Amino acid sequence: MAIDMSTEPLILSNRRWTVDDFDELPHGDGSRYEIIDGVLVVTGSPVMRHQRAVSRLLVLLAAVCPPEYEVFVAPFAVVLAPDTVLQPDVLVARVADLIETELPAPPLLAVEVLSPGTRKIDLNLKPGRYARGGTPSYWVVDPGKDPAHASLTAFELVDGAYQQVAEVVGEEPFTATAPYPVTVVPAQLVR
Repeated sequence: MAIDMSTEPLILSNRRWTVDDFDELPHGDGSRYEIIDGVLVVTGSPVMRHQRAVSRLLVLLAAVCPPEYEVFVAPFAVVLAPDTVLQPDVLVARVADLIETELPAPPLLAVEVLSPGTRKIDLNLKPGRYARGGTPSYWVVDPGKDPAHASLTAFELVDGAYQQVAEVVGEEPFTATAPYPVTVVPAQLVR
């Protein structure tokens, strides 16, 4: 089943999906499978602008990553509950929390890069699920229509809910302190 990232995701709530069901899905078919509170969400392969932002963010984060952490890109399963498996576009995890097949703990940082088809889920559904799962930092990268309109919005978990700590656009830098110091310029992620 090929799904276009510019269209709405396929959402299947015909039954309660679990982590065990996730292992049986046809991974490798070009679609991304996630289970959020028992609902299966299937999105398509990302477009070039999305992948450019993901790749550049990976390189940037990996270059300054402390040895006790590791940076991954999707597809890599983050199991937050028996009925929730997410695949953030980019994640930072403690090496000690990782197993070969997945991250069975909240990442230190989850980053979602917006696409037309995933925008609503990345902005409305996933932040709450990451927060309930205990993910300390959540970033949303919007590639925009050109580098001048690219943006990054950063959230930190405070008392169980995300608080926005930064929003930068174009050439404005964002210097994160968590999970470790790094400076990100949105325009450079998509140029």
